[in-house]
Amino acid sequence: MGIYTRTGDKGETSVIGGRVAKDDVRVEAYGTIDELNCFVGQARSLMEEEKFADVREQLLEIQHELFDCGSDLAFVKLSENKYKVKSQMAERLEGWIDSLQGENPELERFILPGGSQLSSVLHVCRTVCRRAERRAVTLARSHEVNPEAVIYLNRLSDYFFALARTANTRAGIADVEYVRSKKVFRK
Repeated sequence: MGIYTRTGDKGETSVIGGRVAKDDVRVEAYGTIDELNCFVGQARSLMEEEKFADVREQLLEIQHELFDCGSDLAFVKLSENKYKVKSQMAERLEGWIDSLQGENPELERFILPGGSQLSSVLHVCRTVCRRAERRAVTLARSHEVNPEAVIYLNRLSDYFFALARTANTRAGIADVEYVRSKKVFRK
């Protein structure tokens, strides 16, 4: 089986239920999710097996769920009972976030992305996830989409923020506060 089809040579691509321009808002949304999935794979590859066993499993599950999310956004018309992204997925992320936050020092100010190499890549995951969420919101303004996919992306970016901090914590590296920030986080 060849990987090239030549069907996209004129600037169109197939989505589930039709064909659209390659720069269509729908393609932008699920394409950004695909980009995010690549960065998640990179972050996972940087994790030490023993030190991050718990999180490596979470990221593997998230990679599968990102395919689910992209699939939900690729449908031109889809009935609710066929959506793959469910509310329980965002709820599970909240539990993981709470657990990660329990490892991290209290936060009062904004922090600069960085620290360890792993933390830096996880901050890239966070920002690409935010862009994917924005693309999904744009798509939802003009097309029917699974609202749970948008919620999932929102919660997932919070997860990456918490995990980036945990990566630094486990590496013994302090987050660097944005020095011009007022105290913005309250207990």
